[in-house]
Amino acid sequence: MVPIDQNLQSMIVDYVERQQSRLIGLTRELIRIPSENTAPAGAERACQEHIAHVLQMSEWDAVLYELSEVKGLHEHPLFWPGRDYTNRPNLGARRKGSGGRSLVLSGHVDTVPRGTQPWTRDAFGGDVDGNRVYGRGANDMKAGIAMNLFIAEAIANLQIRLRGDLVFESVIDEEFGGVNGTLAGRLHGYNGDAAVISEPSFLRVCPAQRGGRVAHITFRATGGVLTEDKFPAGVNEQLTHFLKNVPEFAAQRRRNAHVHELYTHHADPVPVSITKVFTSPWGTSEFYWQLMPGETQNQIEREFFSWLAGVVRSRPEIFPTPPEVEFPIRWMPGSAIATSEPLVRELATCAEAVLGTRPKIEGIEGPCDMFVFQQGFSIPAVLWGPRGGNTHAADEYVEIDSLVDAATALFLFVCRWCGVA
Repeated sequence: MVPIDQNLQSMIVDYVERQQSRLIGLTRELIRIPSENTAPAGAERACQEHIAHVLQMSEWDAVLYELSEVKGLHEHPLFWPGRDYTNRPNLGARRKGSGGRSLVLSGHVDTVPRGTQPWTRDAFGGDVDGNRVYGRGANDMKAGIAMNLFIAEAIANLQIRLRGDLVFESVIDEEFGGVNGTLAGRLHGYNGDAAVISEPSFLRVCPAQRGGRVAHITFRATGGVLTEDKFPAGVNEQLTHFLKNVPEFAAQRRRNAHVHELYTHHADPVPVSITKVFTSPWGTSEFYWQLMPGETQNQIEREFFSWLAGVVRSRPEIFPTPPEVEFPIRWMPGSAIATSEPLVRELATCAEAVLGTRPKIEGIEGPCDMFVFQQGFSIPAVLWGPRGGNTHAADEYVEIDSLVDAATALFLFVCRWCGVA
C-alpha cells in the first residue's frame, strides 16, 4: 500500500486544528434547523437549502431535486411506497476531477422527531457543554453531514485539485426504513467508485450493517359473556403467552443464524426485542429482530411464521383466531463488503495515521441505507463517523473531539483516494 504523504497529512491536520470551530459551528447550524421525519411526511427542505447555500459559497454546484424528478424511482425493486415527498428535496453536488478514483460522501439530513421525553436543554439549540454538542440529530447524523460539508469547504479554501470526482450528497427519508432518498441519489447519477456514509460509527470503520425486521402482531378476542364458569378468550392471555415465548424465538435465532465475521465480537449478534405493546382496542405487539448479512427475507420470515404458528398451536384454546401480522416498514437486509476491499484498508490506514492506533473494523449494530450502495448498485461503501450518545432519545449529543478526529481522517482519506493533482 502506498504510504501516506506526510506533507499532505500535516497540511490537513493543521487546517482542521485551526478551523475546528467552523466544524462545530456547522454542526450547530444544522441542529438549529429542524429536519424531522414524521413518516410518511417530513420537513427537510429548510435544512437542505442551508446546506446548498454553504456549498454554493464554496463554488460547489449544489442541486436540490425532488424525488418525483428521478426517472425509474417508483419502478425500482428497492422502492418503498407510501411516503409523501412533497417539498422534501434531495441534495447532490459533484466536484469534477482530472481523472482518478471517484468518491461519494453521503449522509441523511432527516432526524427522528424531538419525541415526548423531557429534554434538559433545547432540542434544537445546538448547545455546547464541555466536549459535547447537544440537539436532535447531533449524533444521527447532523454531525456527519457537517463533517462532509466541512471537507467540501476545506477543499475549496485550500484550492486542492482532486484527480477523482468528489460527490457530496445529503438525502432525505432514511429514518423509519425510508431509504428512498438514498435510492434516488443513485438513480439520479450521484455515484462514484466508492462511498463513505458518515453515520456515527464511533471511529470504527464499518463495512457491514445488520438487517432488521419489524412486525406488528395483533391479537383479537371473540367477545361474549361468561358461560360455564369460563370467560371468553381475551387478548391479555394471548399476549401473555406470546411474550412468554419470545425468549424461545431469540434463542432459536442465535442457534440458526450464521454469524458474520464482523459480528463475532457481539454476545448476541441477532437480538430480538418487543419494542411496543398496545392493549386497546385489541392487543398489538411491535416485534423487532435483527439479522446477519446473507440472511434472506424468505428465510427470515419463514422462520418467524413457523415459530408464531407453534406458539398458537401450543395453546389453541386461547387463540380462537390466529394473530394478524403486518410489516409496517420495509425489509431492511443485512449487508457487507469484504474487509480486503481497498476502501476499507485505505480508510483504516488514514484513520490510524490520525488516531495513532488502528481503528476497529466491525459491523454497525443496526440497519441503515448502506445496503442500497452495496447490494443495489455494487458500490463499495463503509460507515465512518464520530462518537456520541442518546441517539433517537432526549439529550442526544455528539462528542467534539471524536468529530474532529473523524473529520481529519476522512479529509485525509478523500485526498488519498481521489488523488491530489
